[in-house]
This record gives sequence, structure tokens and C-alpha cells, in this order.
Amino acid sequence: MKLIILDHYSQASEWAAKYIRNRIIQFNPGPEKYFTLGLPTGLPRDHPESYHSFMWNNFFKHIDIHPENTYILDGNAADLQAECDAFEEKIKAAGGIELFVGGIGPDGHIAFNEPGSSLVSRTRVKTLAMDTILANARFFDGELTKVPTMALTVGVGTVMDAREVMILITGAHKAFALYKAIEEGVNHMWTVSAFQQHPRTVFVCDEDATLELKVKTVKYFKGLMLVHNKLVDPLYSIKEKETEKSQSSKKPYSD
Repeated sequence: MKLIILDHYSQASEWAAKYIRNRIIQFNPGPEKYFTLGLPTGLPRDHPESYHSFMWNNFFKHIDIHPENTYILDGNAADLQAECDAFEEKIKAAGGIELFVGGIGPDGHIAFNEPGSSLVSRTRVKTLAMDTILANARFFDGELTKVPTMALTVGVGTVMDAREVMILITGAHKAFALYKAIEEGVNHMWTVSAFQQHPRTVFVCDEDATLELKVKTVKYFKGLMLVHNKLVDPLYSIKEKETEKSQSSKKPYSD
């Protein structure tokens, strides 16, 4: 497990972005290897607060991705469980998830796997906790009656199957959750803690999120930053990767 501690939110975001860039270039993904998660049920795709709208407005429309290479659970499908089962099959058919990127709530939930969720759960329909509903009310003019009470989400087990997991944790309001994730044992009441057992987990946080951690824990992981920064410096180049691949293909075969 890696814990990346940066001074501020912007620095944590930049480190994560550089890391993801390098991993994408290394992996060289194809058209069947893009997955996103969590669309609340009951909202039309074009609703401004639907997950579909959020991902398009904040991410997809800013990058050169083809619409057919995006996979978002349909919260308005006629058969929600069948939609979830199909999503799992798509992941399997694509060869699995190479890098899962997610955040957590103040209660330590990952995706919509609320406290008490099974740590081996798969993509499914999940009832949202009141804390999550309250946290999302700001997107619905503060009216709780407009906030979806259920959602489709990948399960903890689905994420655990990813070859690598990056969890972004920033802000003092997430500090206790980070403490539960790092310094205490695995507990289904804090689903993010499951990733202590993942072979390749990267937690990226800012200084504020470390307020509940022991001083020696923070010092230990900060002492590793010289090593961890080599993961994002230098930044890989797509052109260099393509040139390298082209040159290797031209090398003559030898025993």
C-alpha cells in the first residue's frame, strides 16, 4: 500500500492526474477498456445532476474519447439487476479493470458501498445512507425529496478485482475515514478499509486529510515521497511510447 501525502488539494490532484496519465500510456488501453461507475436510479440521462451528465460535463467532453468507449450504468433500465449483471460481464470480457480511481465519503464508503456493505459485493442496486443523501442534497437545491435514495454501484469485490486501485482523500472532513482506512483493521462499516488487503493500492491525500493519523505514520509515508515521486516524474509521452513500440517491432529476430 502506498500513501501519497501532498500539502494541498491542488497538489494532490496534480500528482494523481500525472500518475493516471503515466499508467494510461503504459497500459495503452483499447476501445473495450473504459469503465465508470454509479448512476443514481430515477434520473434521466440528460438530467443535469445525473451521473451521466456529470461525467460528460466534467470529464468526457474535455478528452478525446469516443462515446462508445464509455460505460455508465443505466439507472433507468427496465431490469436494474440485469443491468448490473451485464456490467460485470462487460468488465470480465474486457479483461478486467486495470486501474480503478475513486473517492470516499466521510463515513469511509467507496463508490456507493455504504457502511455495512459486504466486502465481497459485486455491481448491484444499493440503498443510500442518509448521510449520503444529505451530502448530495446540495445538487438538488437542498431538497431531500429530490435526491435519489438508491443507486447502481460496483461492489467492493468488483473494485478489489482491479489490478490497481487509486483512492483520492482530501479535506479535514475525510480525516477520520483516512485514519480508519490506514491505521485500523479491515471493517465492513468502513468499506475503504478493505483496500489494505489489495496488492496495489495508492491512497492520495492532502495534509488536511491526515489530521487523525499518528505523527509517526505521516512521517513514515512522507519519507517515501522521494521514491513515490518517481512514479510521476518523468511524465511519459504517447508519441515516445509509439516511437518505442515502432522501433521494437523493427528489430531483427535473434537467438
